[in-house]
Amino acid sequence: MGYNEQFMNMAIELAKECGAHDEVPVGCVVVKDGKAIGASGNRKERENNAICHAEILALSQATKEVNNWWLEDCDVYVTLEPCVMCAGAMIHSRIRALYFGAYDEKTGACGSKLNLFEQGLFNHTVLVSGGHERQICSQLLSDFFKQKRKNR
Repeated sequence: MGYNEQFMNMAIELAKECGAHDEVPVGCVVVKDGKAIGASGNRKERENNAICHAEILALSQATKEVNNWWLEDCDVYVTLEPCVMCAGAMIHSRIRALYFGAYDEKTGACGSKLNLFEQGLFNHTVLVSGGHERQICSQLLSDFFKQKRKNR
């Protein structure tokens, strides 16, 4: 299918909503055949659950929508480079492509800290493309953490 700015903008809007709820502003959209079939922002703080990352929640919605855990014809748009847990979930879900915004030098598992998507590492290969709307996605995170430090 290829990169579609519309879906990254949807993920950005979800990230903005997270920030308003004191969640790290990360949004994710899962797309199949040009239609969003899963979408979420982080809910880790609200759910008091370490696995409630935007990607995990959006993938879960998508599997329910298509009634199958196999998401091979799906693309994922997320505002921040996925962590190991989320990257692993994408590999196991057999997604086709991942498009992310900001790079995560601390926990990014798509090349920044390590690369789970490296060719030949697993039995499934995902097309990965980062840096989409990077400035906007990075600014959302910077503003959020600046405000958190200010409110200490």
